Formats: sequence, C-alpha cells, structure tokens
Amino acid sequence: MSIAQQLAQVKERVAQAARAANRAPEDVRLMAVSKTHPPAAILQAISCGQILFGENRVQEWESKREEVLASPLLVAASSSSPAPKIQMHLIGHLQSNKAAKAAELFDAIDSVDSLRLAERLNQSAARLNKILNILVEVNVGGELSKAGLAPTSPELLALFDASSRLTHLRLLGLMTVPPFTTDPAGARPYFVQLRQLRDQLRQRTGLPLPELSMGMSHDFEIAIQEGSTCVRVGTAIFGQRDYSSPTAAPSES
Repeated sequence: MSIAQQLAQVKERVAQAARAANRAPEDVRLMAVSKTHPPAAILQAISCGQILFGENRVQEWESKREEVLASPLLVAASSSSPAPKIQMHLIGHLQSNKAAKAAELFDAIDSVDSLRLAERLNQSAARLNKILNILVEVNVGGELSKAGLAPTSPELLALFDASSRLTHLRLLGLMTVPPFTTDPAGARPYFVQLRQLRDQLRQRTGLPLPELSMGMSHDFEIAIQEGSTCVRVGTAIFGQRDYSSPTAAPSES
C-alpha cells in the first residue's frame, strides 16, 4: 500500500480504538515517526493532511528539514489559503550538549530524561525567546538499554518540582517506550503504570499534565484504552526502516 493508504488505515484504527474506549477520536493525536525515512516520505504524509511528526536524532532532522520546509505543500497559495504548519517533535535520546540545537530545530522535546537536560533546554529556549513544550521520558520497564528516568527516581520528582523556575519550558506530561512483547496486551501494565504516575505527579505539583505519549505501531490500540493522548507510529505508516541510510547511522541525538 502507499503511504496515503497506510496513513488512512492507521487513522481509522486510532479512531476505532478511541471510540471502543468511550473516548473522542480527536482526543488522541497520531504522530508519524519519520526517522530514517527521506523527505519525500514526509511530504507524502503532509500531502494527506498529517502535520505531527517525530524524529529520533537532531542531526537527521537537520539534514531533512530544509527540503521539507521548502516544499510548495508548506507555502500558502494565498492569504485566504494558509499553509499548514507541521510540528516536529524529538522523541529520541538527547545529549545535553546538543540541547541548543534541539531547542532551535524542534517544536517539542518528548524525551527529557534529566534535570540537567531540562535546565539546558530552558536556557536555550530563553536565548531563542521561545516556550518549548516538553515531555519527561519514563523508563517504566527498567531496561538498561533504554533511556528515561525510573518511576521511583528522586530526580523525576526534582525535575517536576523545578518546573516553576524553568520558565521557558512547558511541561505537558510523560512519555514511555515499554518493553517489547509479541502480544500487544503485554504492554498494558506499563501503560497503566505511566498513567498512574502522571496522576500522582498531578496531585503533587498541581500541573495539569494533559499528555501521555505511549503506544507504537504494534500496541497503540492498547495504549489508547489506557489513556494515551498521542501514539507514535512509524512502520505502519512509512513501512520498514532502512538503517543503511547515512542519516540513520547509529548515534545519539
């Protein structure tokens, strides 16, 4: 199937999962994860009305950004026909020494995993005179191979307690990548855990924390049942990834 067909199919699955959970489909956003895929693939999705995207690495989006943003698809035809504005989120691990470039290139950072990184992003956003949306990444499965703060980490509480002084960050909620299970239902306990943690942090901080970014191509229906507000889908939209691409070479953001 084409990207257009696959995107339409995923959108319908998201809507069906939301309705089955007695939720409004518009309450669940679909993020198209475009990592390793070329600008042409992103532009095909944009031509179908997709505006929310996720990339894993700063340098990869930097290499694709100019071609995407220069597309006629993103240029207004007239004053009465405004151009769509895409939103690009960083969802991969970010080293604090790349915070300045990330704050410049991305609309949001969904993978903040330390107070130090949050402070660096706050400083960078202040220099850019912008408010940067962020999510805190939580490693619900305790996997050594994955980034994210432990649910019981003192630094997690310290980061949320510092939110009032991080004046150029808008802390919106939590993100997680649970351990992979062949049965999508195996991810449910991790999604429940993230939702409960969000609720506890709401009580502690008084912040609304409306966002729960959880669920990917193989388990997003389960995530929606457990309260996800944003599902991150790549393979089911763009097909299998080509890790031989120069922009996809293994490296941290």
